[in-house]
Amino acid sequence: MADARPFHWEYQAPPVQREAFRVEGGRALRGVVPVSGSKNAALKMLAAATLTGERCRLTNVPQIADVAVLVDVLRDMGIVVDHPAPNTYEVASGDVDWLFVPLEAAAKMRASFILLGPLLARFGRVIISNPGGDRIGRRPVNLHVDAMRALGAEIEYRNGYYFARSPGRLRGADVVFPTVTVMGTENALLAATLADGHTTIRPAAQEPEVDDLIAFLVSMGAEVARTAPDVIEVEGRRRLRGADHHVMADRIEAGTFVIAAAVTGGEVTLTGAPREHLGAFLDVVTDVGVEVTEEGDHLTVRPDPRGFRAVDITTAPYPGLATDLQSPTAVLLTQAQGTSHIHETIFEDRLEWMEELRRMGASVDIPDTHHAYLHGPARLHGAEVEMSDLRAGASLMLAALAAEGTSLIHGAHQVRRGYENIETKFLDLGASIEVVSEGSPVPS
Repeated sequence: MADARPFHWEYQAPPVQREAFRVEGGRALRGVVPVSGSKNAALKMLAAATLTGERCRLTNVPQIADVAVLVDVLRDMGIVVDHPAPNTYEVASGDVDWLFVPLEAAAKMRASFILLGPLLARFGRVIISNPGGDRIGRRPVNLHVDAMRALGAEIEYRNGYYFARSPGRLRGADVVFPTVTVMGTENALLAATLADGHTTIRPAAQEPEVDDLIAFLVSMGAEVARTAPDVIEVEGRRRLRGADHHVMADRIEAGTFVIAAAVTGGEVTLTGAPREHLGAFLDVVTDVGVEVTEEGDHLTVRPDPRGFRAVDITTAPYPGLATDLQSPTAVLLTQAQGTSHIHETIFEDRLEWMEELRRMGASVDIPDTHHAYLHGPARLHGAEVEMSDLRAGASLMLAALAAEGTSLIHGAHQVRRGYENIETKFLDLGASIEVVSEGSPVPS
């Protein structure tokens, strides 16, 4: 896969601004908060827009760091990405000569690997770095690579990069994953839209973000259908057209604010909430003792005055309880009467952040990498803690809001990767939260 250009990367990403959140806890949150567009849907749609040379317009795209990283990668490959209005992006992918996704981007955001499928299908080649992302355990991309090979791609791994090429069009095939993989499903789906022939993907992830991606692809002229809950079938087309799409609401952000209202003893109404995608999560919080009332796309949340009850939870692929909502739910369970058990089935390092939660007064036992026991109700107090990943970071903010005293939470950039204006939204609900530079005094 020779290329006349030297193998280096010219773009110098700006250094991550090291900031922390200083949170004064003990205030009940009250008010109305809008739910932003879905991070996990928007990133995949930006990648999908490279499947056509015509302009695609995406609205309700969250203004988050991960979107900014992916947009920078696309622009540095020569793809035109305009930002004509807040939460709106337009992508026009003409001829692209330098199909290279660098280590710098992959280290910041694992989702950069979603470019493998569409770039390979449209341009026939791509060099893409082994991805980084959150420190929550092994998230191997071999399933993605195997899917591309099943579609006829030739892929070599050298010096931390995958060198992928397709001799002619990709070929439709049966793509069979050994286990459910959300981004693996999406990568195979994107590649199959331009492949020659019929592709069947199974077991296909059932997450609503995948279905939103399918809706966008269909509007681009792709022939895609979910023919069974865990089966997606694709009839490849030679070309796709431009399209407009409104990104779905972020169910993980919505769940985070549900917990925020509950643990602070407040009352919050979420507007634009994707109630239909929160079934397993709302079942859990209702069992704990959170009152959730629904009116259209509005959810109003308040705690049961009788207190919270311990429950046992197990994460699972959709329609089960999302692993991304396990960490926020754990904060709620610290306030429940009795012992709650968490069984994390997706990522083996997702419970590590609870060491920071323990610093804030939580009573937690972690016998192994997949199980935790929370004994409550615990009296949380302010502390100095560190965000290790996106969802753990948001959860530490929830704990700090519920705690007595002041907390200093390092690593604000982690939360900004996936939550739009999170500190502003909390401030609008009456929280006492301040963004400070690293090195600020530790709360006494």
